[in-house]
Amino acid sequence: MQPTFNTPTLKAVITAIAIPVFAIGCFVLHHYFHGPFIMLAIVFFLFATVMSAVHHAEIISARIGEPFGALVLALCVTIIESSIILSMMLAGGENASSLARDTVFAALMIILTGMCGLTLFIGGLKYREQFFGSLGVTSILTVLVAICVLTLILPNFTISTPGPYYSKKQLAFVAIITFLLYLAFLFVQNIRHRNDFVTEEELQEIHDKPGKKATWLSAILLPVNLTAVVLLAESLAPDLEAWIHKIGAPSALSGIIIACVVLLPEGISAVKAALANKMQKSLNLSLGSALASISLTIPVVALVSLWMDLPLALGIGTDSSVIFLLSLFSIILSLSKGRTNILQGLVLIILFFVYLFITINP
Repeated sequence: MQPTFNTPTLKAVITAIAIPVFAIGCFVLHHYFHGPFIMLAIVFFLFATVMSAVHHAEIISARIGEPFGALVLALCVTIIESSIILSMMLAGGENASSLARDTVFAALMIILTGMCGLTLFIGGLKYREQFFGSLGVTSILTVLVAICVLTLILPNFTISTPGPYYSKKQLAFVAIITFLLYLAFLFVQNIRHRNDFVTEEELQEIHDKPGKKATWLSAILLPVNLTAVVLLAESLAPDLEAWIHKIGAPSALSGIIIACVVLLPEGISAVKAALANKMQKSLNLSLGSALASISLTIPVVALVSLWMDLPLALGIGTDSSVIFLLSLFSIILSLSKGRTNILQGLVLIILFFVYLFITINP
């Protein structure tokens, strides 16, 4: 049964606009006033903007249909993620050379093990087995694995530049082919082989589409809410880092927590799709966001680093490489047959906790 999208009332429109406005207001106030009340307000509006972003993404997705709808939230989050990384790199200089790598790696591990594992597990609990088109998922994983190895693993083994760095020519080449691979994937997903990414049930369903006014309102408010999510998450970062330093955990943990918050809208949408027995949509959201994150962020950051002559460390460490390759291998096996149960989800969730444990106790 499809959800009914009614024309939004004036009260609903005012509420939808007020949530990101008050959230951004809390972000501004936090720069001038500090205290438990401000922090409580930031936490409240952080989750309010996350839920609002999920609602607007669902409206846009219902209007334009799958698989186009699954791209909307992933692209918005990726654009904002890239903007944050670039601003912090420009402010940090050489000290921020590994920021893009750490952020993208954290996002990939959260999505591939945490988000995918959770959706497979809860979907298996409710429906025992869930089915999806293996051709579409295999296409995403093929491009994702190639780009991950080229950007995060191969830099450690090139000899032109020592350490986890590409030379300028190598970096430019990898940035271009990464972006071209993503464009090729978008062509296959949305034009050439669109049916591979949509189930037969979704093709036959008659959708009650939202009106144009509701869609335009959501198209405007979705990036506004996502921006508010990122701003509030950044406001919490100093206090979070202080707490992490107090308990003696590595600073990389703060990036993981912030990434979890930023990816929360996509995660909620993926979980809701799994609970509705729409595993194809859930995987399109999860794997598509992982592919968009690395395929768009790395080329943008690479080109800016070349233009500004900033160092850019891409290769991850040996311990990270092992858990990363294990995660890629596990998710490929889990999604190879076109059906899932709780076992695949449980394995991925365990790998996610292993990743967190190794990060905290390297």
